[in-house]
Amino acid sequence: MARPTTKSTARASKPAPKPVAEAADLPTPNRERPADPERYTASKAELLEFYRQMMLIRRFEERAGQLYGLGLIGGFCHLYIGQEAVAVGLQSALDNDKDSVITGYRDHGHMLAYGIDPKIIMAELTGRQAGISKGKGGSMHMFSVEHKFYGGHGIVGAQVSLGTGLAFKHKYSADGGVCMAYFGDGAANQGQVYESMNMAELWKLPIIFVIENNQYAMGTSVNRASAEDQLYRRGESFRVPGMQIDGMDVLAVRGAAEEALAWVRAGKGPILLELKTYRYRGHSMSDPAKYRTREEVQSMKDKSDCIDLAKRELEALGVTEAELKALEKDIRQKVAEAADFAEQSPEPDPAELYTDVLVGTY
Repeated sequence: MARPTTKSTARASKPAPKPVAEAADLPTPNRERPADPERYTASKAELLEFYRQMMLIRRFEERAGQLYGLGLIGGFCHLYIGQEAVAVGLQSALDNDKDSVITGYRDHGHMLAYGIDPKIIMAELTGRQAGISKGKGGSMHMFSVEHKFYGGHGIVGAQVSLGTGLAFKHKYSADGGVCMAYFGDGAANQGQVYESMNMAELWKLPIIFVIENNQYAMGTSVNRASAEDQLYRRGESFRVPGMQIDGMDVLAVRGAAEEALAWVRAGKGPILLELKTYRYRGHSMSDPAKYRTREEVQSMKDKSDCIDLAKRELEALGVTEAELKALEKDIRQKVAEAADFAEQSPEPDPAELYTDVLVGTY
């Protein structure tokens, strides 16, 4: 009688599998790449406006920090100090009549870069009826359909999926608009971000994914939290091209915005921008930021501050120190007026609890 064949003998009798092809033997994906962005060449007037916007955000956020310390701002408060060049450089290239913006909870700077009145932003921070969201959104959940600014979102990474929906709306209605969806290096590790990138590329949606890499997420260095810390590569598996930009240089940011918008408006699908930036304050007002040294923060301020860089360029264009001081004095006055307006504005009527609430029936 024949001896039974064992499983190991049966496996051994099968033909050996063919070797996997070497990388060099695999076909190269036929995928166009965007050109490397060039640093934007701004006129003196344009650069002066960028400087004014960045200075407005800086002074506004400093005052917001003071009001938080006085107890006039409740809940969480995430300041944008240090990252001003990102919002100003990117949003200065948008078409405010048709493009949309969505971001996370560090949202004050983006609203100011959109040209929204500092008074109604400060009123929102302090929970007043005159606030842009009637005092209901606070620091993290500001919103303005009128300005095509769709938040302000407290759930980490949620705005990326919502932004992909906004991009779908732009494409579906053929309105020519582009969505700019901001998120941070911490949110870059959320699964829904990659679901969104996959869908956006499949459907060639007009969206610019913007990673504001301020190096620390809540308090953990990006190098410790991300196996691939070159975040501009995160879209490669979905064939979403990426670019890494100096987010402390407003002209480099604006140049990247020009290239990204040209790519998306040409119907080539999404693009990913990683802006290497830095926040000078803690993650929020309750964060003492003990995970980094004072020397590190001071070094960034001394060598890479976006406002100082723009100031040096303006001086090279012939703008005098006196002109810049006059501009800053005007900004300080506007911020003081915004704070006074907020403090003097009434709180919402209790009946407002029942307005703007969506109720579904099942």
